[in-house]
Amino acid sequence: MEVILLERVAKLGQMGEIVRVKNGYARNFLLPRGKALRATENNKKHFDGQRAQLEVRNLERKSEAQAVGEKLNGQVFTILRQAGEAGHLYGSVAPRDIADAATAGGFTVERNQIALNTPIKTLGLHKVPVHLHPEVDIVIEVNIARSADEAERQAKGESAVVREEHSLADLGLEIGAALAEAGPDVEM
Repeated sequence: MEVILLERVAKLGQMGEIVRVKNGYARNFLLPRGKALRATENNKKHFDGQRAQLEVRNLERKSEAQAVGEKLNGQVFTILRQAGEAGHLYGSVAPRDIADAATAGGFTVERNQIALNTPIKTLGLHKVPVHLHPEVDIVIEVNIARSADEAERQAKGESAVVREEHSLADLGLEIGAALAEAGPDVEM
């Protein structure tokens, strides 16, 4: 199906271009969300008449997104979750959770603007891309911790996951000392 793009669509084209897309993509995504019109003669004439208004509306949205992006870029949001000793979460942190944390922090971010390919499943600091507008992308940081105290320590650069590290030499000395204490009656 051929459609006229009403705004810039990533990996597809710029506003005003006539592009060929699969029927399902047009019917289920582009047309219902107002991103495109079917490329009929009437719609082409209608688009030519509305082009100036669409460009102005697009510039307004872009400038609003840039203003929000300047404030939001680099912000750190803390999300508290339960996790095991190794740092693996019992659940996961999805785009909805990140959008809720940003909204609680005073920013208006929708979950479909969070560009998280896979859910976050570990404690720590994670960089998350946010698409505020087709031409405005920023990065926020999400601090996932078990408690507020742990979140502060992670923000300072400390690791939240406690790992006991022993070298083989240390273990050998400990085993040797234990055998020496046990006496000569112990068989190996």
